[in-house]
Amino acid sequence: MTDRSVGPPVDTTPRPLPARVPHQGRAVTLEPLSVAHVPELWQACAAGTPEGDQSWTYMGYGPFATEAALRSFVGGFATTHDPMAWAVRPKASGTADGWLTLMDIQPGNAAIELGNIWFGPKMQRSRAATEAMFLLMDHAMGTLGYRRLLWKCNALNAPSRRAAARLGFTHEGELRAHLVVKGCRRDSSYFSILDDEWPARRQAILAWLEEANFDAVGRSINSLRAAP
Repeated sequence: MTDRSVGPPVDTTPRPLPARVPHQGRAVTLEPLSVAHVPELWQACAAGTPEGDQSWTYMGYGPFATEAALRSFVGGFATTHDPMAWAVRPKASGTADGWLTLMDIQPGNAAIELGNIWFGPKMQRSRAATEAMFLLMDHAMGTLGYRRLLWKCNALNAPSRRAAARLGFTHEGELRAHLVVKGCRRDSSYFSILDDEWPARRQAILAWLEEANFDAVGRSINSLRAAP
């Protein structure tokens, strides 16, 4: 026998799996992704424009040359349970303008990832984008009770790294030569939020999302600085 510590004890109860159900916010609705969303998503792609093509730079798929190609991809992507995908419908536009997923779902380890985040050009850096991410974060950490929420991205993806920091994720480090994506080496940056950190992170995001924080044209008055 040894008294060597192997870490603090935790609740080992497996966490529930996410369900393919809608999530409702003030500025956005999340709907289980389906091929019915493809016509609107195709418009959101802004295919052939610099902004549209750049929105796929760090994704493992895209851009799509035709609506039929997008439909073929979504037809498969929408049916998987890990990742589980939702279409994002901002109330301001009324159309499906992006998607995001919960993935790498580990009920026994109480660990889950927010990832595969693709927002069309007109939705990027918007209130709807922040609330869409928050809805799944809160579902995973609050409703389902996961202990660890992961965010990872290409280490060269500066906007994604900034988004992780803004939402209150803690940078954990890099995995070098972690993946090959579109024929290129990818180093991955890892970020996380733990269950004891979530209440403060949650409160900071909710405060930013308050109606009083937005002016008449929908611009935020205060920036989001997630609590440490």
